[in-house]
Parts: sequence; C-alpha cells; structure tokens
Amino acid sequence: MKHTIFTGSATALVTPMSDKGVNFDALKNIIEFQIKNSTDALVICGTTGEAPTLEDSEHLAAIECAVDAAKGRIPVIAGTGSNNTAHAVMMNKEAQKLGADGLLWVAPYYNKSTQRGLIEHYKTLAASTDLPAILYNVPSRTGSDIQPATVETLSKIENIVAIKEATGDLARTVDIISRCGDNIDVYSGNDDVVVPMMSVGAKGVISVLSNVMPKETHDMCALCSDGDYKTAGEMQVKFFPLIKALFCEVNPIPVKTAMNLMGFDAGALRLPLFEMEEKNLETMKKEMKKLNLI
Repeated sequence: MKHTIFTGSATALVTPMSDKGVNFDALKNIIEFQIKNSTDALVICGTTGEAPTLEDSEHLAAIECAVDAAKGRIPVIAGTGSNNTAHAVMMNKEAQKLGADGLLWVAPYYNKSTQRGLIEHYKTLAASTDLPAILYNVPSRTGSDIQPATVETLSKIENIVAIKEATGDLARTVDIISRCGDNIDVYSGNDDVVVPMMSVGAKGVISVLSNVMPKETHDMCALCSDGDYKTAGEMQVKFFPLIKALFCEVNPIPVKTAMNLMGFDAGALRLPLFEMEEKNLETMKKEMKKLNLI
C-alpha cells in the first residue's frame, strides 16, 4: 500500500492579496485558524488560491509561507501543476526544496493532451521529485479529462499516490477504485458529494467549504471514516445550500468574499476574477447567517 498524504479534509486555501502583492501575514493567520479548527491538510496555490495569476516568485513564496506557518503540524500540499511540463518540473523541484509534504498536479489545460500525452507528462513530473503527488482531474476548467484507465496506468508509479477527482461523478470514483485498489487514494474535489464519495472508498476531500467551516468539514469526513454515514449525510445535506452558494460564481470569487465577510483579511480578487453580483452575494450571506458564520 502506498503512502497516504492525509485522510479527511484538506483546505484548498485562498491566497490573500493586496495592491502590494500576496499578504503573507493574513495567510499565516488563515493557516493558524485552519489548524486550530482540525483541518487535516493544507493545499496552497491551487485553483482556490488563484494560482494562474501568481508570478513564480509569489507562488513559491506562498508555499514557503505555508510550510513555515504549518510547522509540520499537518501536511502542506503545493500546487505545482502546469500545461507546460518543463515549468511544472521546475516548480516541483523548488517546492520540494521549500519543504512541501506533497504536490498537486492539475491536468494540462488549454493545449490539453491525449491520454498518451497525459501519461508521459505525469511520468516526467513524477521522475522530477521524491514527493508524493496527487493528480487533479477537473475537466470543467481544463478541458482535459484523466480517464480511469489512465489513472490505473499512472497509479503504478510509486510517488503518484492519489487523485483529486472533481467531476462530481460517483460512478467515476467507483471505477477508479475498482481499477486501482490500494495503488491510489481518491479525494473528492467537490464539496457537495463528499459523503457519497467516501461511502464508496474515497479518503476525504480537498475542500473549498473548509475555508469557512474547517471544523465541520473535518468532522463530516471523520464521521465517514468511523462508518457513521447517517450523521455525516445529515451534515452534507445541512451544508448543501451554503456549498451551492459558494459555487454560484466561479471559485474562488464567493469563498474569498465569504472570508472577508467573516473578518479574515482575504483581500481582493485578481482580474480576470471580479467581485460578486449583488443578487448572488445576498444569497450567500443568507446561507452564511443560517450557519452563524456572520
């Protein structure tokens, strides 16, 4: 059985920003809040962290900040994926030097790839680092879909240990687990299907919701791990309206707005992301108030 990076809930962190760049003091405060509220792992510089808008220097500085702030208490997983294989290799090496515990590799976007190309891309990335890595399949954003048969092939590589499956397709999860068994861990990339995915063998979630509800998201996953799917399912249903609101516009527009409403200095969004539509903002506030977040 391969190394499991984490079980439970990993928070896909926002990147606090100001006119001067990344606000590292605010990032440290957010990380401390996450750790104090039982988050099982941290994902830095992923989709929710607006990684496409970060300069390499900012990206690497954010990874370094997260590693320093976590102080080894929970794993720090660095997003280093790219549609440029050579660039991803460079970022892997730098993230490893900075002390990341694991890596997250999004499927190549825009130029995309064939399945054969994906295999060669990920083989090259895996050969560039000793760190355990999580594949990240999110076709709605990338236009590139890592098929279950391709996951099966990649699962035979020692340091490819997991996949973040963000299709929301439960049958896809079953297919991957059926093919790969203990060779790969599956994490939900969708907050609205965490319990269903864990019920068929997923190890947890890489979560947007846990930015604002870290303890509750951790607890929901822990209940699944303990086999109490009834209570976990009730939590999933209870949180569903807020989850829906957090994805009513492109992530991370709503969640970053929500964190600012809660008093975190999450800062502004970087273009091309822009502030929420007023109607959507009011809907999200309503759901946040129901859960006593504001």
